[in-house]
Amino acid sequence: MKKIIALLLIMSLAALPLSGCHGAVQRTAFQVPETFDTSRNYTITFWAKNDTNVSQVQTYENAIAAFESLYPNITVKLVTYTDYGDIYNDVIKNIGTDTLPNVCITYPDHIATYLTSENCVVPLDDLMSDEKYGLGGSEVRFESVTREEMIGKYLDEGRINGQQYALPFMRSTEACYVNKTLLESLGFELPEVLTWDFVWEVCEYAMSLGKNEDGTYVANGQKTFIPFVYKSTDNMMITMLQQLGAEYSSASGHVLIFNEDTEQILYTVAEYAESRAFSTFKISGYPSSLLNAGQCIFDVDSTAGATWAGADAPLSDISEDKVCEFETVVMTVPQYDTENIQMISQGPSICVFNQEDDQEVLASWLFAQFLLTNEVQISYAQTEGYVPVTAKAQESADYQEYLNRRGEDNDLYYSVKIDATKLLLENTENTFVTNVFNGSTALRSAAGQLIEEVTKAARRKETIDAAFMDTLQGEMITLYHLDEIQTGGTRNDLGALPTTSVILLAAIGTAWVGIGAFAWINWRKKRKNQ
Repeated sequence: MKKIIALLLIMSLAALPLSGCHGAVQRTAFQVPETFDTSRNYTITFWAKNDTNVSQVQTYENAIAAFESLYPNITVKLVTYTDYGDIYNDVIKNIGTDTLPNVCITYPDHIATYLTSENCVVPLDDLMSDEKYGLGGSEVRFESVTREEMIGKYLDEGRINGQQYALPFMRSTEACYVNKTLLESLGFELPEVLTWDFVWEVCEYAMSLGKNEDGTYVANGQKTFIPFVYKSTDNMMITMLQQLGAEYSSASGHVLIFNEDTEQILYTVAEYAESRAFSTFKISGYPSSLLNAGQCIFDVDSTAGATWAGADAPLSDISEDKVCEFETVVMTVPQYDTENIQMISQGPSICVFNQEDDQEVLASWLFAQFLLTNEVQISYAQTEGYVPVTAKAQESADYQEYLNRRGEDNDLYYSVKIDATKLLLENTENTFVTNVFNGSTALRSAAGQLIEEVTKAARRKETIDAAFMDTLQGEMITLYHLDEIQTGGTRNDLGALPTTSVILLAAIGTAWVGIGAFAWINWRKKRKNQ
């Protein structure tokens, strides 16, 4: 009997860690302390992203050094990533083990998923408005930006379900980098605003010229030529739908992308992908490298990628002997309606993760707020085609001087980079963002994958018809679990327990029932013997 009971106990105890691996770590909601305890020492971790750009890392390190000189009791440990997706994945992994960073560079889409763990991300409304430690607070030891000095459009992007969960850090958009020299050699002149019809017309004509006897293309005299290459197909699909006024998703989290407008976009993509006039970064490589080598005419990439684009690009990824001499013009992405320009708003934001110690969270908030100071904003914006997220920085004499020195120095004042920056500054009101909800990251990925799959299929000369579209839709729904996306916005849990956990919990319950039954039977036998 004792052996049986012992066995049941071992089984139930062994199952406990397996069944407990799912679900949220219980955290207490953060409360803003009345005062910051400067008698204590704090170590906070900052997860940041850089584009293999040493100047960005230097900006982070300089910011940390300046902040620590103001707050000697706070030590900031920097961890850098080269990809936002890696940051997102590591945060998801660490939520369950309660080993999150303190401050993180991220996107609102990602935060919406983090919020499935209750009290994981700190809502910033109370911190921002706190008289002592909020934006422009009386006890802040640096020249803190006020709420009124923030770009309201960018600040609003960090609101999820009516609460502020993110501060904007930098903003960028997409631009079309055009090889004007090659375009004009084909007999075309750039319009004031690029349209999809114009881009496709140029692509079609360039490919119609065919190849020379030696296998080189007539259009550019090289064996590689792809007139139009798009870096982010996620953004391509989302932007085209936005420009058409077509459906993508609802504010409450409904997936609406599978519609006639989407299909028509995909049919058009297939047409030009089949002739090799159009391709993507994932299929054909980095578009700016193709642009710099004279192998494409239209390169759509982030304005943050401006330092890689153009004949004189300081961060060009190809060897100097492969770079062609040409004039680069920075334009808005192609439009359907030139009177209603639509371009996506993107760029990193900042969130603060909750911890057991409210004082540690307050220390983290102070550092996050420091990243909005003019010195940090202007320094980071100068590394690439980003723009500061505060009017205070944008309107400062230092930043205006930077913009006005276009072309003086190829590293700091690279003309294409500053042109890309000005493009966003002039079109801030023409930018848009998509709805944010738990699952919006997956939907974004699916949007891009639709274009990737159609492009690959067209290049393989597959038939792109209604049956193909139906199959593709089903594959995307399955691959990205779009049928599992919860409606009604962000949830406060991690969903239903998986089947394995349910079975294990049932086994534990059964084991304890068995233990109780054997104990009762044993007790009855002893009573009878007495």
